[in-house]
Amino acid sequence: MTDYENMSRRELVALRANIDKAIATAGDRDKRNALRAAEEAARNHGFSLADLMPLMTQAKPRRGRPAEEGGAPRYRNPDNPDQTWSGRGRRPRWIHEAEAAGRPLEDLRAD
Repeated sequence: MTDYENMSRRELVALRANIDKAIATAGDRDKRNALRAAEEAARNHGFSLADLMPLMTQAKPRRGRPAEEGGAPRYRNPDNPDQTWSGRGRRPRWIHEAEAAGRPLEDLRAD
């Protein structure tokens, strides 16, 4: 077992570089193995991966709230009405700037 406490900074940096390279190599190997398994599964069903790729890009059904419920803008930037926020997710910069300027969030309601 390696005693990391007694290694120099240079040795630790070299070790980290070697570990990062080993992780990348292992990731590439895992991807190749996954690709081989996917090709075999497709072949077992009478297809190639190329046959199945168009299905991968088709629109998938949305989960969660319908767009009209969750995505409707609740807040609008009075300085630029094109900028809106649904109230979900990260607050946009213009919300932060308005609050920093002392403007309450209620003043930005899109109602």
